[in-house]
Amino acid sequence: MLAYRKKTAMAALAAVLLVGGATTACEGGKKDDGGKAAAATPSAAAPAAGKPAQGAADAAPAAYLEKVKKKSEEITSLRYTMTGTAQGKPVNADVSLRIKPSVAMAMKMTAPGEDGAVEIRLVDGVMYMGSEGAWLKIDVKSANPEAAKQLDGLGAGSGNAAENPGDRAGDLLGAKDLKAVGEETIDGVKTRHVSGTVTIEQMRASLATLTPEAKERQEKSIQKLEGEGIKSMNMDMWIDESDHTKQVRTRAEAAKGPMDMTMKFLDYNKPVDIAAPPADQVMDLGAKGSGQG
Repeated sequence: MLAYRKKTAMAALAAVLLVGGATTACEGGKKDDGGKAAAATPSAAAPAAGKPAQGAADAAPAAYLEKVKKKSEEITSLRYTMTGTAQGKPVNADVSLRIKPSVAMAMKMTAPGEDGAVEIRLVDGVMYMGSEGAWLKIDVKSANPEAAKQLDGLGAGSGNAAENPGDRAGDLLGAKDLKAVGEETIDGVKTRHVSGTVTIEQMRASLATLTPEAKERQEKSIQKLEGEGIKSMNMDMWIDESDHTKQVRTRAEAAKGPMDMTMKFLDYNKPVDIAAPPADQVMDLGAKGSGQG
């Protein structure tokens, strides 16, 4: 039974890391180019419903995304939901993420084969899985070194250099078919909807425009996507009036199955307190071994 739960936990973590890699492949952090990036981004924008653009339709989507990138630099924490499929498996999760001053994550999700919701916490590189009163402790670095590397890419152990899941704008700025879809309301919030298709080649082409830290993170994300057999992603982003991402949908074909994930952002920069469960409620799988059933 312990081995099964450990396997379930690592599978759940792998799905989250795949989604995270696909939707945060470019955090932004472009070098200062005097604002030329937005003007140089090709697009085929459609006028927003009821508000036709006049003379600036092509620049509008890129301008929206540049504002999102700038705003994302201020994000210290966020909460969002994830629904859809990753690696051909269903994902339904509620995530709280602290980026600064140190990275930590709490995720409640419905896992295949488990009764009810399962909570996963990542604190100081250690993964806890369970619910109130009963937790399993998994040292990710020992159980799955590759997953541990992906956690480092998400930001664990790298302090303020953490990637920011609140910013998908850098990816979409590289889309040659970037367009404005229109204005839509999501959960009572007015948003601008933009979309485009981004290829791995386009992501690589953007590396030269990034700061050294952002370039390193982008390279890791690209390697992760390539390892999953992803060659391109269809992305839709909804941006609110505060220049934050309200919702983003990412679709791609991966080697282990299609990915179609929607992330809906519920709030930004509100206190997120994530701690390890009480020690007397935790069973250490490393100590017990993975062979017990």
